[in-house]
Amino acid sequence: MLPTIRQLQYLKVLSEQGAFGRAAEAAHVTQPTLSAGIQELEKILGAPVVDRGRAGVILTAVGEEALRRAQVILNEAEELMQAAKSAGKPFTGRFRLGVIPTIAPYLLPRALPALRGRFPDLRLFLREDLTQRLLTGLKAGQLDAALIALPFDTTGLGWAHVSDDELLAAAPEDHPWARAARVTPKAEDTGDLILLEDGHCLRDHVLAACGLKPPRASDDEEGFAATSLATLVQMVGSGLGVTFLPAMAVEAGLTRAVPVVVRPLAVDRPSREIVVVWRAGSSRAGEGRLLAEVLRDA
Repeated sequence: MLPTIRQLQYLKVLSEQGAFGRAAEAAHVTQPTLSAGIQELEKILGAPVVDRGRAGVILTAVGEEALRRAQVILNEAEELMQAAKSAGKPFTGRFRLGVIPTIAPYLLPRALPALRGRFPDLRLFLREDLTQRLLTGLKAGQLDAALIALPFDTTGLGWAHVSDDELLAAAPEDHPWARAARVTPKAEDTGDLILLEDGHCLRDHVLAACGLKPPRASDDEEGFAATSLATLVQMVGSGLGVTFLPAMAVEAGLTRAVPVVVRPLAVDRPSREIVVVWRAGSSRAGEGRLLAEVLRDA
């Protein structure tokens, strides 16, 4: 006998809620029903999946492994249901899209109206986060696709091109960069360089494109770092240093009303590639490609 989907769902919700009463309420069943389902799962597996105590329940080693595999099975079952519902009709029902913060505020405002107009039955759920966390959620089945920037490790993923986003130099109005037609970044410029904090792929893209090392205030102290592009621009406008910005953000008005001068870079291929990614073999691959097409036209 094999575990049922319902038993695996009970295990998942029990791990999330940490108590039988709360888990039963979340699963919309009675506590005896949920408890019986877990007991039957333990009987099938031949080992306890939870340790029961006054403080709640804790998954055993067998329970942890069962949960890991259950999440894969439940994700695949959910994808099957979504594929059946949307057969022949893309973007019907729920679609969970992850987007990195250096793209979301600048591309989505002009793309979402077009997406809604073309697919009125779409229920789009957006999650903004850093690239690595989005890809973790994507591979775990928590997202259907993600809008990210390359280069980045795409092992186990399929992807479709959206656009190339040029990287531009940005400096205060009285900085030498502001007087140049094109900026050639040099190693000595890193003393004034302000970037996004670690974890943002744009930081790595900038350093790689310009052949620079991470800025440091001294031999043992990190330099300034910003948490968002808006903060980064304000820091540059206040005369704290220079930075690099994606053209997408500049064109959307990021530097408007801030005393910042933007210049092109005199380096080879100073850009990042915007793509839509999905799990390799996912039933949502066709929708991922279609989404990239809509974004290209936005």
